Amino acid sequence: MEEKNNIEERLRATGVKPTSQRLEIGALLLAHPQHMSADQILGQLQKNGSRVSKATVYNTLKLFTENGLVREVSVDSTRQFYDSTTGHHHHFYNVDSGQLTDIDPADLQFSRLPQLPEGTEAQDVEVIVRVRNKA
Repeated sequence: MEEKNNIEERLRATGVKPTSQRLEIGALLLAHPQHMSADQILGQLQKNGSRVSKATVYNTLKLFTENGLVREVSVDSTRQFYDSTTGHHHHFYNVDSGQLTDIDPADLQFSRLPQLPEGTEAQDVEVIVRVRNKA
């Protein structure tokens, strides 16, 4: 019960109304640092006996992203993950397993950025290192 109350408090703190379906999705995704796709979330919810629809999962993930509860990480044009760690960090993406894992920002250094387009400033740098299993 404590975990459910914590998730409910986190939702309320960001302005998200804690409906039962949002609490289910939040309990799954926000319980600890992890990366999940919408399909993985839907599959786990269904495995747990939930009747949450695919549309509800996508709408809730969009709402969570817009309110800063999760970060959306696009590894390619067809795969998005939802990251419960919202602070600045980078990722390894294993193209063979489909697994996304964190890289601590302190483990990656840049000596400089390229010339930015006129009238702009750097907001953030996010790196995804694509790896594959050795043969």
